Amino acid sequence: MSPFLAVLGRELRLAVRHPADTLSAVLFFVLVAALFPFGVGPSPELLARLAPGALLASALLAALLPLDRLFGAEAEDGSLDQLLLSGLHPAALAAAKALGHWLTTGLPLVAATPVAAALLNLPTGAWGAALVALALASAILSVLGAAGAALTLGARRGGVLLPLLVLPLAIPAVIFGAAAIEAAASGLEARPYLLLTGALLALAAPLAPLAAGAALKGD
Repeated sequence: MSPFLAVLGRELRLAVRHPADTLSAVLFFVLVAALFPFGVGPSPELLARLAPGALLASALLAALLPLDRLFGAEAEDGSLDQLLLSGLHPAALAAAKALGHWLTTGLPLVAATPVAAALLNLPTGAWGAALVALALASAILSVLGAAGAALTLGARRGGVLLPLLVLPLAIPAVIFGAAAIEAAASGLEARPYLLLTGALLALAAPLAPLAAGAALKGD
């Protein structure tokens, strides 16, 4: 087994043994969606209009919850140094951690999207676009979050710095993802916006792990 797959498998096994991070992210996502009708009123038209942005923002905030522990636990017990000495390139290690984060946090959020979409009165015709948009946006956040977690590793109040570093970079994904959902809800073509979101992922996927690897090597 390659070191990359070994690290990825380790992340998945840890998530299965300790599901609290995944459950808390999914519950946060659904609860935030459930709170919107109380905050803006129960008007179905208003909720449907707010649903695209609310879905993206809620999902990305939920995916942020476990990011500060992406490298923190290994750094505390010394296993991060062993992983860096295993022969796996630091950028590949960061990529494996980012993929593990998406599989254990982003993918469950995508699975919970129909529940949140129903709470926000999103038209069922837009649910498919919402699933794809959240899958792409959460993947972008995972790779950006891996870079942010590596850069803030060992910093004082790193858990506070991490969202401030990652969320501004994720704004384009929120804009294009919400535009895709809104277009689908209006009966328009969502594909151009989804392609733009995919282009952002194609740009971030190779660059963010390289930045994370450089930060880990520097640490």
